[in-house]
Amino acid sequence: MPSILRALILGDVIGQPGCRALFFGLKKLIKTTKSDFVVVNGENAADGYGLTPELAEGLFQSGVDVITSGNHIWQKKEIYPLLESENRILRPENYPNGVPGKGHCILEKSGAKIAVLNLEGRVYLSNIRCPFRVGREITTRLQNTTNIIILDFHAEWPEEKEALAIYLDGRISVLAGTHTHVQTADERILAGGTGYITDIGMSGPAESVIGMKIETAVKRGLTQMPLKLEVEDKPVEISGIVVEIDKSTGNALSLKRIREKSAI
Repeated sequence: MPSILRALILGDVIGQPGCRALFFGLKKLIKTTKSDFVVVNGENAADGYGLTPELAEGLFQSGVDVITSGNHIWQKKEIYPLLESENRILRPENYPNGVPGKGHCILEKSGAKIAVLNLEGRVYLSNIRCPFRVGREITTRLQNTTNIIILDFHAEWPEEKEALAIYLDGRISVLAGTHTHVQTADERILAGGTGYITDIGMSGPAESVIGMKIETAVKRGLTQMPLKLEVEDKPVEISGIVVEIDKSTGNALSLKRIREKSAI
């Protein structure tokens, strides 16, 4: 029997409701899913836009091992120094050289070296460096240290997510898509052993529009006015995946979607 690492990967944490749900419920979820390693996307934690040092510390204390992000990580400037000093908080690797922070890290836990890589898509987002080329370059480097590589691909377009997963198949353990806040039902193990899902969803208010106030979202659609979306303060659903990874090969053995109603 292979030695297995169980990784819990949770979707975008939406504002105070999402943070509260994880602060009070993540340790129980880790126990019930028997997870060894936890990755959470925190780019929407601060009122829906960005991340603060205080919220990052709260997530770490709740049991998170690595915080990934995406295009909203730049919204709160107070996080910039922490992006430089804290290896466990990532911004997408494929931003131009010279911006704060780093896009990957390697941690040791449960008898394994685990690499986490963060990339951002370009379709309907910023025209940053190519995630395909950067992903290939970084995974080649990471493979010199470990076979276990978890990729959070923060992207809008399903085609781009699926294509990158196939391009990196066999080089990474799992590609977990984030950004759209809507969990997809296409989880599978690719031919080369990489687990894949287009989007793992969000940890945010279930009765909402992608975690935001329904009334404002509807008004934006009706009027086409640039109204700012605000986080809905209603009961939270924690969404993500649990991936079983063979420690010796880095291949995904199983991938299961989770959606848990928070007690908070």
